[in-house]
Amino acid sequence: MDLPSQQPSTQFLTLDESATVDAALLSSPEKFLARLTISSLKLLKHIAQEYNIAIEDLTAQQIIAWFEKDGKIRREQGIEASYLKW
Repeated sequence: MDLPSQQPSTQFLTLDESATVDAALLSSPEKFLARLTISSLKLLKHIAQEYNIAIEDLTAQQIIAWFEKDGKIRREQGIEASYLKW
């Protein structure tokens, strides 16, 4: 049975990245944090690209505003229209 393929925007950790984290000599909490950090980096890159700024220039307010905007899109247009699919 084939699994549905995810759009690149919704796949925050590739199979290779996940396998690399799994193979690392880390505790379970460290592996979780590594996955979260890798996924967060990808999301921050996306947000910075939308604002057309360098990732290091993002502010907490811009990140919050982006989440508010994506949540509004999800509520008004449906989950498929939003970037985050949850």
